[in-house]
Amino acid sequence: MRTKNFLTATFIFLLLMGFFLEGFGYPPAVGMLSNAKSCMSCHVSNGPWTDEENTIIDILDKETMKSLRKADGTFLIEVKRGQQKTILTVIGRTKDDDTPAPYRNAWTYIDLTRIGTSSLSKFAPGWGVNLQMACRLVGDNFPGFEGSKLTVLPLTIQPFDDAKDAELQLQVMLTKGESIKNDAKSGMLGNYFERKVKLKVNE
Repeated sequence: MRTKNFLTATFIFLLLMGFFLEGFGYPPAVGMLSNAKSCMSCHVSNGPWTDEENTIIDILDKETMKSLRKADGTFLIEVKRGQQKTILTVIGRTKDDDTPAPYRNAWTYIDLTRIGTSSLSKFAPGWGVNLQMACRLVGDNFPGFEGSKLTVLPLTIQPFDDAKDAELQLQVMLTKGESIKNDAKSGMLGNYFERKVKLKVNE
């Protein structure tokens, strides 16, 4: 119960921070400050980082440091009911990329079936999460990705008693520049990507 209360309190804190930064609308606006289903409701994908071969979007098991990507390109996160699992969201551009690097990366994990509902959390029902979304400056160093222009941040999840297998959409934006207030589609270069993430409860 303490763990569930902690994760809930953490989420509420992040949500309140999202309201405080509502003028930026990014990334909390997706499904939280509005019924928007993706970043593209406010932004445009107009940047130079369109090529998938030089784009890094990975999810690692923090304990094993292994990628959770499956052969079909989706990610599978398996967690025993009641236990916590920490993953690492790794986003950026490869060291071989000669395009000027993004300045910041933003991402959010969304259960699209909860968009438009009254629930404050748009994560999978029955799952606790401590950092559903983030926006981070590029510049993290990480083993195995030496020389790449990255952001790396941990996220801890936990399936509670009512948790079921679920599917999330990881929405990512690589950006540079600043959005103009009340006109998020101007003033900032960005490229948008999506990945499918499956959550599985192990009994």
